[in-house]
Amino acid sequence: MIEVIPAMDIIDGRCVRLVRGDFARRTVYPIDPAQAAKLFEAAGARRLHMVDLEGAVSGSLVNLDVLKCVAAATNLTIDYGGGVRTSADVRSVLEAGAAVVNIGSVAAMEPKLIASWMNEFDAGRFLVGADVRNRRIAVEGWRRDTETDLFAFLARIERLGIAEVFVTDISKDGAMAGPSIGLYREIVSAFPRLRLIASGGVRSVTDITEVEAAGCRGVIVGRALYEGEIDLKELTGRAR
Repeated sequence: MIEVIPAMDIIDGRCVRLVRGDFARRTVYPIDPAQAAKLFEAAGARRLHMVDLEGAVSGSLVNLDVLKCVAAATNLTIDYGGGVRTSADVRSVLEAGAAVVNIGSVAAMEPKLIASWMNEFDAGRFLVGADVRNRRIAVEGWRRDTETDLFAFLARIERLGIAEVFVTDISKDGAMAGPSIGLYREIVSAFPRLRLIASGGVRSVTDITEVEAAGCRGVIVGRALYEGEIDLKELTGRAR
């Protein structure tokens, strides 16, 4: 069965969800990040997708202490991103307890830098994210659109040896409007060797089933978990 990966977006050390990447349209959840992570783990999750939203905008690591607390409180395999711009940042994230560094803006803007990181660390320590608006890559916390076509970007990433990517349709993210099934089918058809993780808009078990049928190997779920629309324990139990 498809792997369900809880999402944890952080602002001011707290769990939040945005609507379509809009910082003015945020929901702040009254639960400590470490406690939320414990609940995800107790429900059967094995992975956690963490994003420092302030870091993504500022270009520096802002909420690294939250990562340290979550990593100390659970045995989850954490991928963490937001504000990673240098080799030292990569090392800091890994030393803070993440197993994998998720990268988006740098992958889009400085592909040669990513290649050097892979030589210094290992390709398996990176999860590349493609944040997409109108089939073009957006960067800096989704605040700046680029002219980079999604499929050209994925082709470049695949050539670097990256095996796993997540693709977020910004128009769907946090909106509980359903995932971009058609887009995911196109990606799987064009890049069958990539392990594709869907992200954005997932609101129900039916959505997860459709994402799996489209060929995705994993799915990142945020608001639907925090607001009780999806029962993670039921899903992970079914997978076993």
